[in-house]
Amino acid sequence: MQKPENWVDIGAAIELQGNELQAVRVGKVTIALSCVGGEFGAISNACNHVGGPLGHGCLDADFVVCPWHQWKFHRVTGAGEPGFEDDRVPSYPVQVEKGRVLVDMAGATKRQKSPHKPHPLARKVERAEGPVRVVGISTTVMDENFPRYSGSDDLLVSALKAAEADGSVTKLIRLSALNFHACRGYYSKSARACTWPCSITQMDRHDELEVVYEALVHWADVVLIATPIRWGAASSLYFKMAERLNCVQNQVTIHDKVLIKNKVAGFIIVGGQDNVQGVAGQLLNFFGELGFHFPQFPFIGHSRGWSAEDMEQNILTVKTSRELHEGAGELARRCSALARRLIDTAPVEKIKRGGRKAHALKDAVLPED
Repeated sequence: MQKPENWVDIGAAIELQGNELQAVRVGKVTIALSCVGGEFGAISNACNHVGGPLGHGCLDADFVVCPWHQWKFHRVTGAGEPGFEDDRVPSYPVQVEKGRVLVDMAGATKRQKSPHKPHPLARKVERAEGPVRVVGISTTVMDENFPRYSGSDDLLVSALKAAEADGSVTKLIRLSALNFHACRGYYSKSARACTWPCSITQMDRHDELEVVYEALVHWADVVLIATPIRWGAASSLYFKMAERLNCVQNQVTIHDKVLIKNKVAGFIIVGGQDNVQGVAGQLLNFFGELGFHFPQFPFIGHSRGWSAEDMEQNILTVKTSRELHEGAGELARRCSALARRLIDTAPVEKIKRGGRKAHALKDAVLPED
């Protein structure tokens, strides 16, 4: 063992052992210091994944759990949890001498990251050759085993048929048919904890929102969103999807990386109560922040008004309205026409900062080992 004078004194043992896990600054390096049964362990504070602060996590037996995405490392050796031992964070020798905790900062083990195959969504965004591609996303909520009529869904189908007749390739995604998690608020932990691809998508291969990410970021030139009005707002499934799309928008804020390039969005809004313009305003704002372009007259809407609670008549109106179905088709054609023009222009790689992105993100940067 090295002589104690060559080690760094980080504090009194009686004080430090009062915390099971904590982050301790030692010079220019931060360590995650743990104490279990009077035995200290010291590992790097920076997680191998995306640099989460291990010292602010928790302990699961002898493993430090990262507070950002729950990666685990042995609190003494720095080795990853069983099955992931090749993922190691640096560990530091620790000893207690005359009631003081000493750490050998020069004796750190090497960080080791086992090779991880990149997630398919992480590939470079490049448009493949071919006709305009239009994806329709239906956000109406229903039981897929016992489907019901949805006016917004019906008009979306008409829009996609018109796009096909106009030479586009189309795809329909019904959110009610997908099993996906709600956003878990990684951004609320730290801006850099919200990753692309979405952390949930990376960690849970059964999460099916990957279908939406693939369509919006990589496949489609045009995105048509159809939603009913529910209590004056878009559907709950729309907001569930929108929260998960935050990882796309956050790439602009955090890394000045634009994932949505030369893409067009349009909207179909149907409700028994009259708040079409309010819902359209939310949709336009959110998809504008993602980076989408809009054609002239970017949405169509339908409402029979506040007192029209006779749903059978509402269904009949939407089903039989030639104007509404033709209007949906014209919306698709306007979006496709704009997409064709955008395809012939160079995509934006960096943004001219404006609006809420006028300032580059400035948050705490984790120190290197």
